[in-house]
Amino acid sequence: MGEQFEENFHRTVEEIAENYQAEEIFFTKPGAKFPKRNVIIEIIKEVRRILFPGYFGDEFFDGANSEYFVGNRLMYLKRTLCEQIYAALAYYGNGESEEQICRRSEQICTQFIQALPVVQRMLFKDVQAAFDGDPAAKSKEEIILSYPGLFAIFVYRIAHLLYVQKVHIIPRIMTEYAHSRTGIDINAGAQIGEYFFMDHGTGIVIGETTVIGDHVKLYQGVTLGALSTRMGQQLSGKKRHPTIKDNVTIYSNASVLGGNTVIGENTVIGGSAFITESVPADTKVSIKSPELSVKGPAKEDVWYWEI
Repeated sequence: MGEQFEENFHRTVEEIAENYQAEEIFFTKPGAKFPKRNVIIEIIKEVRRILFPGYFGDEFFDGANSEYFVGNRLMYLKRTLCEQIYAALAYYGNGESEEQICRRSEQICTQFIQALPVVQRMLFKDVQAAFDGDPAAKSKEEIILSYPGLFAIFVYRIAHLLYVQKVHIIPRIMTEYAHSRTGIDINAGAQIGEYFFMDHGTGIVIGETTVIGDHVKLYQGVTLGALSTRMGQQLSGKKRHPTIKDNVTIYSNASVLGGNTVIGENTVIGGSAFITESVPADTKVSIKSPELSVKGPAKEDVWYWEI
């Protein structure tokens, strides 16, 4: 038994080593390191702690120490984030020197940090949208601490900052972390306006080239997707996902597909609708309600529902 295991073990080792050599995903950048997923998750938590102080950390403000707290945490964030951006640029770079990569990493990290006040103000508006749009919400604090939709939009908003700077892999790690936590899949490339609210949220998908205006509300299971991805990488960089104008509400399990599809202002899309063409402003779209038939009671005293 031992000899057979040893023989099979050595064969397995050789086959895996051969697979390493055969696949281009291995050894493509000798000596280079990937950004670290666990560190990127910590960066997400650090940014959330800075933007919503007291909610996800132990800090307490007395009105005099807020600037010290922010400055201290931002310096830590800058060091940590720059290291990960450097790793991404070095691995996926285009032949730049180490000095050039260092300079770009510093520039991207600086722009990221400088954008945080704007992101914070947008998130305040997202919190307000959730409070205004959900009668079950008892307070804004409840929304910040517990709503998965707010967490998903928070992660998207910071990932988008890196996406527009053409940082590879880090934005995807960020949004997929939020996806795994919430069931909400927002690509970092999407453009999402102010006062955005996802009610319940689970199962929502927002594709890379989606454009969403202000005061838009989505319910669970909504897909803002592409008509087809059969052409694969040939579609990269092209507008594949819909445009949703201001003040649109899309109810649960509706699908709006296609890069040329535009949903006009003040439109309401009913649940389970399947839309592949543009809809004008001030329109209500719904599928025809199925007829409900109730029969009974039968001998077994059972009610039958036919749809």
